[in-house]
Amino acid sequence: MKWRRLNGNKIELPIKDAVEQTIIDETAQGHKLKVCIGTDSQVRGKVVEFATVIVFLREKKGGFMFIHNFKSEIKMSLRERMIKEVGHSIEIAYALCDLLDAYDIALEVHADINTDPHFQSNTALKEAMGYILGMGFVFKAKPDAFASSSCADKVV
Repeated sequence: MKWRRLNGNKIELPIKDAVEQTIIDETAQGHKLKVCIGTDSQVRGKVVEFATVIVFLREKKGGFMFIHNFKSEIKMSLRERMIKEVGHSIEIAYALCDLLDAYDIALEVHADINTDPHFQSNTALKEAMGYILGMGFVFKAKPDAFASSSCADKVV
């Protein structure tokens, strides 16, 4: 997986090592961190483009993110796409959870799924919530899921 920063700089280290180095650097500067992971997607013709983000929030001092973009040419329903987004976020959260626990960093998984039943994405809400909570992660959906609905949305 290739990751980058918002400014386009590539992250050369494996993502777990890059996250650990970031935690070490940020805590050395006195920042208390929280990590939020989210994925968003857009259908463009026959291709579905995805973006997964790892958002580092500095308590009362802003934040920054690491970004991974990827594409799929597999045709899928909206519900399948929402669950695929959640699956990518969980994959990253699972890879990082031991590291974040070791440094006592709070973790949230954000799903770009609307809690309002009048929106189409709501059809995947129960499945996504069960998937994320079943893995033991803190779950956030719209309007509180800024990592997926704002951050990832801007870079997909």
